[in-house]
Amino acid sequence: MRKVLVISYYFPPMGLSGVQRTLKFVKYFKSYNWEPTILTTSDIGYYAHDNSLLKEVEEVNVNVERVGGGDINSLLKKNGTVKIPREKIRKLFSYFSSTFFIPDNKVGWSKKALTKAREILKKEKFDIIFVTAPPFSTVNMAVELKKEFDVPLVVDYRDLWYESYFSIYPTLFHKSMNKKMEYNALREADKITVTNRGIKEKILNTYQFLSFEDITIISHGYDPKDFENLEPIPKTNNRLVISYSGIFMEYNTPKYFFKAFKEITIEKPEISANIELHFIGFLRKENKKLVRKLKLDEFVKDFGYLEHKDAVRQLISSDVLWFMLGNKKNIDALLPGKLYEYVGAKRPIIACVPEGAAKNALQKYGATFYCDPIDTNDIKKTIYKVYELYQKSELPEPDEKFVQQFRRDFLTEQLCKEFQFCMKTEVE
Repeated sequence: MRKVLVISYYFPPMGLSGVQRTLKFVKYFKSYNWEPTILTTSDIGYYAHDNSLLKEVEEVNVNVERVGGGDINSLLKKNGTVKIPREKIRKLFSYFSSTFFIPDNKVGWSKKALTKAREILKKEKFDIIFVTAPPFSTVNMAVELKKEFDVPLVVDYRDLWYESYFSIYPTLFHKSMNKKMEYNALREADKITVTNRGIKEKILNTYQFLSFEDITIISHGYDPKDFENLEPIPKTNNRLVISYSGIFMEYNTPKYFFKAFKEITIEKPEISANIELHFIGFLRKENKKLVRKLKLDEFVKDFGYLEHKDAVRQLISSDVLWFMLGNKKNIDALLPGKLYEYVGAKRPIIACVPEGAAKNALQKYGATFYCDPIDTNDIKKTIYKVYELYQKSELPEPDEKFVQQFRRDFLTEQLCKEFQFCMKTEVE
């Protein structure tokens, strides 16, 4: 087998959707003749832990090297978990981090991981180094390894680096340093992979030395095995179940959806009485407070964070899934991985999204209801339409060919082909 060193800060037992892209690549690498060694964190402070995802790693029997220390979140942890702060506090913390750490607050960990990576590469020969970001400090680390050990480097973008929707630049110096770091890293990369066309276009527009062929789109996806032998939870009533899975951050909020639903409770109480709003993940304190303020408690079920298998079961037990992105700088390039888990669940989707990558991704799905993310009247009309179709048993079904494109095993095969191409280029 060929060997790939995978550098990924976010990895099980951490939970949430950020770890799953790397986890699923690792799970299927051996099927395409690649033996992975994963370099990741040890016990750190994080919002969610998921032992079911860790079990998947153990089942494929791969080498996982863990490096501890240098993680700022660990200072805030209690019983291994960091509580999710209110959005205002989180933004303040992000500003502080962006001021003192360039490109991010994982710089300390990346330095420790670099030492460990050198040990690994001195003992064993690898054909590819694959680093997935954020955090982007790990990309800088991977560049050092590529130069030192002359191993082809593949850089994977799950989100933008320079001028992303999350970026905070306290000064022009911070902004220019991030751009310079990214420029230097991309100069060294043998291949760049991104999750969607929006990210690809923005990188190409920013760095003119890159060609179209330098960047390959390998989208997020879903694992068909996560859905095998799963039965929906039996219904005890005939209410329309609309579910949201994930976390709410600055680029998305349930505020407008809740306000639209509140109007339905006033205008058409007989309809609202037959709808349940389910939340899987982190609804956050401020949003729970809003539910109470709008007196929507009887319609909302908050399941909290569930292990992945249980979360997937909640998705397939829903009638309709809800996805939301707000209006923010460069939001058109944001495409959260959970959207493809929605696709894997094969349920109709209410997509409150602006123009951009998310909307483009769903255009061929065949079972999507679009509405403006902050227009409560538009959202309300969409809920009415969905409810009417549900009552008639006429909710649309997705296009199966479209769904099959995003299987994690197929996407891993694409990535392995890019690895092979990098090796051929090195030989030439």
